[in-house]
Amino acid sequence: METGSHNHYLAAVIGAGPAGIYAAKQLANQGVYVVLINRDIKPGGLAEYGIYHSKHKMKEGLRNQFRRILETPEIEYFGNLVVGQEGDLSLKELQALGFQAVLVTVGAQGTKWLGLPGEDLVGVYHAKDIVYHYNQLPPFSQMEFAIGKKVAIIGVGNVMLDIARWLIRDVKVDQVTAVARRGPAEVKFTKKEMESVARNLDLKALDEEIERVAPRMGDVGQDPAASKEFILSALEKAKDPVSESRFIFDFLASPSRMIGNERGEVIGLEVEDTALEPKNGDTKAKRLGTKRVLEVDTVIFCIGDRVDEDFGLPVRWNEFVKNPAPSFPVQENSYEAYDPEREKPVEGVFVAGWSREASNGLVGVARKDGESGAQAVLQYLDTQTPADDFLQRLNNFRAHVAKLDKKVVSKAEWQRLEAHEQIEAEKRGLEAFKYASNNEMLAAIEKAAPQPAD
Repeated sequence: METGSHNHYLAAVIGAGPAGIYAAKQLANQGVYVVLINRDIKPGGLAEYGIYHSKHKMKEGLRNQFRRILETPEIEYFGNLVVGQEGDLSLKELQALGFQAVLVTVGAQGTKWLGLPGEDLVGVYHAKDIVYHYNQLPPFSQMEFAIGKKVAIIGVGNVMLDIARWLIRDVKVDQVTAVARRGPAEVKFTKKEMESVARNLDLKALDEEIERVAPRMGDVGQDPAASKEFILSALEKAKDPVSESRFIFDFLASPSRMIGNERGEVIGLEVEDTALEPKNGDTKAKRLGTKRVLEVDTVIFCIGDRVDEDFGLPVRWNEFVKNPAPSFPVQENSYEAYDPEREKPVEGVFVAGWSREASNGLVGVARKDGESGAQAVLQYLDTQTPADDFLQRLNNFRAHVAKLDKKVVSKAEWQRLEAHEQIEAEKRGLEAFKYASNNEMLAAIEKAAPQPAD
């Protein structure tokens, strides 16, 4: 497909996070006219609403990249437009409007739970909701979260440390306990992320915890001393503490239920002790039957995400189903949506980013997967007849969207919103400023609109 032939091919990319934006760029560079559809008013997705709220330099660097990409004339942006079975536009309607290919990069919009008793208690949350809250993504930005004094966080990855950082440095709770099914040799967080809370570590408690689990680590050849050294290595460049919050670990402990009081509030987390067993060169956690209760008044699960089952594509194991024998593979990966009941691909529909593999990596991984998804789409389009009526198809889509009973945000309007928020940040002496609700953003867009000449 030659660059400049975009007037013959029309594709939709659903989701304007890193995967979707970089995919749109890849498609546009190869001559495809791209309609980029986003649930949120602002583009950015994970980069805008998933990275820790105070990492302003990182976020602004990514925004600058996205701005340059979205200036591409062959990419048309539609924000505040939801695609899904219960959305403003269904996937089938989108295809019926004449798009020759659809690339789904909506991320993993659902939350994954373990199905434990007590998950419905007040004070039990999923990390994604908290991350969206402190990053001011509507409607999560306006939700109330009952955060107590003693918080258990389930998981030991970088998301756990983001939540711990917020609890320790912003909320300033009394105690944060990171609970892990496996041991200290298998933590998933990085030294860099640990630096944000390392000064709040209870070092005596860490010594005792390593000593407690050392025999079970030794059973599978793990080195307790090396594990402890890795955790403590973050102290050298750790941030100065801003609270008296106590940060501790509880390893080899699998949550079994949340305990509530008569008011439906969580007052404890029951965990079952585990041991480690070798499995395929790794380990797995084996329940031992012995249980104990951690006295906590908040529990936050940091255990990954799942795709939206109401989007309109078949789902299996928390992900959209991919074609097991792809016709358009990229580096041996399948990006083709698949219907297992009909045992056929979903014609012209592809998935990339966290839509293809939920919760896999951060911005760089999402970018690469989005670009690979675009390559799969380009292979598919090479098998299709060019659409000489592509402008009519595009205008039909624009007309359809214009009839919706809601404000759909254009590229120019999003740019006005960004400029308005930058002015507000300067007025308030802040590094960055965000409106916390869609209504406020839409009002700012209207306020910043060009005034008609007299």
